[in-house]
Amino acid sequence: MLKAFDAIGETLAAHKDHLTELDSAIGDADHGINMSRGFGKVREKLASGTYGDLGAVFKDVGMTLMSSVGGASGPLYGTLFMRMSMKLAGRQEADVSSLAEALEEGLRGIVALGKAQLQDKTMVDALTPAVEAMKKASDDGADLCVALESAVAAAQSGMEATIPLVARKGRASYLGERSAGHQDPGATSTFLILSTLLGSLKGTA
Repeated sequence: MLKAFDAIGETLAAHKDHLTELDSAIGDADHGINMSRGFGKVREKLASGTYGDLGAVFKDVGMTLMSSVGGASGPLYGTLFMRMSMKLAGRQEADVSSLAEALEEGLRGIVALGKAQLQDKTMVDALTPAVEAMKKASDDGADLCVALESAVAAAQSGMEATIPLVARKGRASYLGERSAGHQDPGATSTFLILSTLLGSLKGTA
């Protein structure tokens, strides 16, 4: 999992300009910069630590993001990984059911904090279908790779579905109807994180 977070850091650094461009249309034009910096700090933190279980890894990821990522993204992504850490405590590796449960717990934390729902044009629009896909794959007895492939495909669809939406949360909501026609940067970074996790698992990231 440490290699996965290294890969996520590399992905977000590579997509920094794209995320910032998306955010410049409907936000503060800093999402790519913030996410790249935050996961850069995550890589530094994990490289200097020793971990006995996945819960400890995810807890450090969450705490690092909360302290190093500006705007709403720090608390939201920090909450995601902190809540996931609770479900992964004591585990040396994640299987389909434990990762699905952890992602669902993380989603609950994000919704509780940000009060966003589906079609509000936020990261929830990518994460919710991803969680549902993971849970279905778990129920169907799929292996972790197949389950994550389903989750990534669902997250991509959710991300792309934010384009025509009018934002109802965050800075983008101030634009009203003008927020339509732009892909949500938070949904995009959520997709990138999940797709990189899959790539790391398959050895392609």
